[in-house]
Amino acid sequence: MFTGIIETLGEVAEVKPTAAGFRLRLTTALSQQLAPGDSLAVNGVCLTVVSADADGVHLDVSPETTRVAALGSLKRGNIVNLERPLRADSRLGGHFVQGHVDAIGQIEELRDAADFHWLTIGFPSQLAPFLVPKGSITVDGISLTVAGLGTDRFDVQVVPYTMSHTNLGRAELRDRVNLEVDMVGKYVVRAAELAGLTLTGVRPGEVTH
Repeated sequence: MFTGIIETLGEVAEVKPTAAGFRLRLTTALSQQLAPGDSLAVNGVCLTVVSADADGVHLDVSPETTRVAALGSLKRGNIVNLERPLRADSRLGGHFVQGHVDAIGQIEELRDAADFHWLTIGFPSQLAPFLVPKGSITVDGISLTVAGLGTDRFDVQVVPYTMSHTNLGRAELRDRVNLEVDMVGKYVVRAAELAGLTLTGVRPGEVTH
């Protein structure tokens, strides 16, 4: 379990193909604090540490993870968001995040508003029932709030601290990002489906604030 509060950044030092997937080697200040078997969220994807030493952190990425998440496009030199799992005695600063990516989104707009930044992110239609205005959404592992919502895109406003302490500071148009919707919302939608309720979304082109 994670919170979506990014702990630090890492840099992709190597992407090495394996028989079925690939192995990532990341350089990060956390490498000396990790051990084989530990969980580590990389851009919002929960991965297992294979080894960690002065050379970096090594993590295997399976074919299924490559299929459902945007890690497959990582290249040497890319910067990634890192977060270790939530400790039982820690404060919950963001929201409950599982590290299980629900879909891949795409950055469609980037615009400034004084010191703040707006991002518009497109999402696939299957996520629509799980997104609500002012609700939580995880973007590349970052806990953010849905500020505007349409049928296939949502807006988030990012504060200066988040821009400078996550990989969003390097974001570009058409970048693919990992999306994880709020866990509570998944259970609500599932319960509604089992009860035979019909879920309706916003009308085409409508954006709610």
